[in-house]
Amino acid sequence: MTQEMHHRRERIVELVNRQGSVSFAQVKQELPGVSEMTLRTDLKALDAERRIVRIHGGARSVGYVVGTDDLLDRRTVRNVEAKEAIAAKAVALVRPDSCICIDSGSTTTALAARIPDERLLAFTNSLTVAGELARLANPQTHVFGGTLNRFSRCMNGSAVVEAVRDAHFDTFFFGVTNYSDSMGFTCGSEEEARFKRACIEQADTVVALMDGSKVGPRGTFRICGLDAVDAVVGDDGLPAGFREACSEHGVDVL
Repeated sequence: MTQEMHHRRERIVELVNRQGSVSFAQVKQELPGVSEMTLRTDLKALDAERRIVRIHGGARSVGYVVGTDDLLDRRTVRNVEAKEAIAAKAVALVRPDSCICIDSGSTTTALAARIPDERLLAFTNSLTVAGELARLANPQTHVFGGTLNRFSRCMNGSAVVEAVRDAHFDTFFFGVTNYSDSMGFTCGSEEEARFKRACIEQADTVVALMDGSKVGPRGTFRICGLDAVDAVVGDDGLPAGFREACSEHGVDVL
């Protein structure tokens, strides 16, 4: 790749990320001296690298389409020790002969990887969670069908939410993007927030999985408040103020 090509593509990515969604005309306006054929080649290459997402007539940022902070592949390698510690504690809440639902995400996938080969009925919207459960002989796993989010590798949409409302779970394990006093638990995708809320309504016990870095910043889409959660499984980094708020709402912190 030439320096000129690299610089041009970086400008395209910067434009798309800044605007969230741009038309091809906007891309041409940003780079007026570049031919349409070259710009289309650039968009195709950047889409293949998962730096943008091509759409009809333009492009969108990965964050805009995914509705989350990052690609699952990148989140999986971040705070690995904290995720493993959380998963190790959360798996103790999984009882044999119970019905559980596991949300999508890197921490919930780490939980699925630790579930023992015992009789269990498990539901998920996550392909990575389902992949971990597929190694086990005894649990019966159901994957909610819907529209595939190829970045988060989970199923979303109204069909998923409707299917959830026809089910009942003993325990629902969910991940979050952030927690703040003003917004409660949040995530970056409206569709994922709807899925989590629907599962919370259908569960006897609701368990949030999160490390201390999630506390403080406000996310985009509200999932629920502390009043809807029975337990939080976290790491040693959960702030004292958050722990106190959990105690005031009768939420166990593990």
